[in-house]
Amino acid sequence: MLGARWRFLLYVLILLETWSLIPSLPEEIIVDILARVGRCYYPKLSLVSKHFRSLVTSHELYARRSLLGCTEHSLYVVLCNRENGNHQVYDLRQKANGTHSLVLFPSLPKMPREGGFVVVGSRIYVFGRFNSVPQNAISIDCRYQTVHPLPSMNVTMSVSVADIIDGKIYVTGYCNNPTKMVMPVFDTETEMWEPKKTTPETMSGYLWARECVVMAGKMYMRDPSYSFVYDPKERKWETDKMLNKECACR
Repeated sequence: MLGARWRFLLYVLILLETWSLIPSLPEEIIVDILARVGRCYYPKLSLVSKHFRSLVTSHELYARRSLLGCTEHSLYVVLCNRENGNHQVYDLRQKANGTHSLVLFPSLPKMPREGGFVVVGSRIYVFGRFNSVPQNAISIDCRYQTVHPLPSMNVTMSVSVADIIDGKIYVTGYCNNPTKMVMPVFDTETEMWEPKKTTPETMSGYLWARECVVMAGKMYMRDPSYSFVYDPKERKWETDKMLNKECACR
């Protein structure tokens, strides 16, 4: 909640900008005031002037928000448009009156129908077959809604799930046919792919609910017949009898 003092300063700031008197203020003071304002006010502030519109999307503003501890959590969702079949990214954004609405990010590419999504800090890593971009791996910087291409996966595959352990993203899916599973690994620090890793021969291409879970540094996932555990430190797969189909369905 914006305090009375900062609400007053924001009001004065808007008046100065409207009267074209704001150039007399140092830019760092303007950024400092705007950084303390909730993101729900930014759409209206961007209408005040081109100057404000540029500031509310600037790197300097978000750096200042981070320094002041004024960052906010955001929920991003991928929804399918039934009319055209496109999968696009929306932000569940709070309005100034306290209600919420879904806001479309038109600048972001259409998401893959079958893809893996992993959140690391303020970035979302996306893996899969895109129709709108040539790469099969990208990262989205949520602070500025910008897209950064990543090196393409070293194998052609339909991605089912992806998750991260110790800075490395494990992307699991099927290659060429729905019975051959593969798992390439992406290092988020070097932004390079490691040599291709294969999954157990017994694992089919159909993972239950297209999900995996990371617990205690291990990946747990299922196909219709077995439960599997991958230990990245040992670099080996095992079946988990305690998570077999019969027990999981009880």
